[in-house]
Amino acid sequence: MNGSQITIRRWPIEALRIYTGVFFAFHGFNKLTGDNPFNVAGFLENVKAGSFGFYQPLIDSVFIPNAGLFSALVAWGELAIGIALILGVATRYASFAGAFMLANFWFAKGQSIFSGQNHDAIWVAIFLVLALVPAGKAFGLDKKLSERFAFLG
Repeated sequence: MNGSQITIRRWPIEALRIYTGVFFAFHGFNKLTGDNPFNVAGFLENVKAGSFGFYQPLIDSVFIPNAGLFSALVAWGELAIGIALILGVATRYASFAGAFMLANFWFAKGQSIFSGQNHDAIWVAIFLVLALVPAGKAFGLDKKLSERFAFLG
C-alpha cells in the first residue's frame, strides 16, 4: 500500500479531527469574547448537586475558590485544543488534553454513560480516538513536525 492510499483511508479520522477542532475553537472563542463571559463557579454551582461523590470535594476546595483561574483555563484550553486540532499540530497532546478536560466536565455533572444525556462521555471517546490514531498525519502539520521532532511522532 502506498502513501496516497493510506492518506485516502485516513480521511474520516481527519474529518473528525477538523470538525472537533472547529467545534472547540468556536466554543472557546465564544467563552472569551461573548457577551456573557464563562464563569466556572456558576457552571459548577448548577451541576454540583449531581456530581460524582469523589469529585465534590475538588469542586468545593479547588475549583470554586479559584473560579477566575479555572474559567480562563477552560476558555483558553478549548480555544487552544481546537486550533491545534484544526491545524493538525501536536494532535495527540491536544486530544489527551481535550479528553482530560471533558472527563472533568463529566465528573462534575455526574451523568451516567447510559443516561442518553452524557455528551461529555462521547467527547472523551472522540478525543481518545484522535489521541490513539495518527490523526494529524495525513492532512495536518504533525507529519512535517514528526519528521523534525521525534517526540511528536
